Amino acid sequence: MITITDKGAEKVHEFLSGQGASVAEAGLRVGVKGGGCSGFQYNLAFDEQRDGDEVFEFAGLKVYVDQPSLPYVRGSVIDYVESLQGAGFQVNNPNVVAACGCGSSFRVADEEECSAV
Repeated sequence: MITITDKGAEKVHEFLSGQGASVAEAGLRVGVKGGGCSGFQYNLAFDEQRDGDEVFEFAGLKVYVDQPSLPYVRGSVIDYVESLQGAGFQVNNPNVVAACGCGSSFRVADEEECSAV
């Protein structure tokens, strides 16, 4: 399961409204791709549902996760944070065992058990 905080859901609603997208169909896509100094990077985008997606719903918002990414992000909480360094979405992922210094890539404990991304 993937959850999103109230602040995260509010920001996704704002962005989708600003793009003129229908919240009934559009939502936040959470994915993982290979890359970065620790092995994987998050790929967040505003998108619509695709075949094979796992769909999670919170506060009238849909979160889409493709099947290959699901084992890497299962149990994650997505938040929107604002700090002196900037603002943006943050993924709090219980599967992460190491992350790079800049925070843009991560590694999970059982990479060999997860399907290739």
